[in-house]
Amino acid sequence: MSRIAIVTGGTRGIGEAISLALKDKGVTVVANYAGNVSRAQEFEERTGIRTAQFDVADHDAVIKACKQIEEDVGPVDIVINNAGITRDGTLMKMSYDDWKKVIDTNLGGCYNMAKATFSGMRDRNWGRIVNIGSVNGQAGQYGQVNYAAAKSGIHGFTKALAQEGAKVGVTVNAIAPGYIDTDMVAAVPPEVLAKIVAKIPVGRLGHAEEIARGVAFLCSEDAGFITGSTLSINGGQHMY
Repeated sequence: MSRIAIVTGGTRGIGEAISLALKDKGVTVVANYAGNVSRAQEFEERTGIRTAQFDVADHDAVIKACKQIEEDVGPVDIVINNAGITRDGTLMKMSYDDWKKVIDTNLGGCYNMAKATFSGMRDRNWGRIVNIGSVNGQAGQYGQVNYAAAKSGIHGFTKALAQEGAKVGVTVNAIAPGYIDTDMVAAVPPEVLAKIVAKIPVGRLGHAEEIARGVAFLCSEDAGFITGSTLSINGGQHMY
């Protein structure tokens, strides 16, 4: 029987690549999105992957949506916490709302999704949770105290939750992408992007499909002995 996965932020960018990679592995995927209905409809028509609209930062909405997905599709075996936003600015210029929204979405979304699905995975003695962190959560980044804090928190969240699931067949891992050729990175001014690429040892941006292949492996049976780990896919930009 096919495994069932929810990919948050799964209709565009890295999330879309993850949704497609899991589908190619025979997984039944539900791709979450927050508000871009037309993009989600286009994605669903083009890929045949079911979509579900809810805000991962809204705890009650997540619980309700995951329950509905389990009723409509089946028990959720795999969760990919990919949904994320940016509200960049130095601390002096950052509003509390910009701080809170990023923390609630990027880090709180991981808690909400795990809260909705983790107990079922434990009961069935099998599950995979993969949280998408960031090189900026590992190394920090000027003007991103909110984003870096949230992504760094994801790495700690991953290690702690992994210890709760290890004995019952539920693995919890993270992937920390570097700079990937997504719409978010394309919005960076060209002169700034050139400086970023110059600091990447392999000399280029990463591709969303490269992150997706890492996710697909961590979700496979072959990765059953890997938990609490963070896989850095960043072209050598940050090594530790």
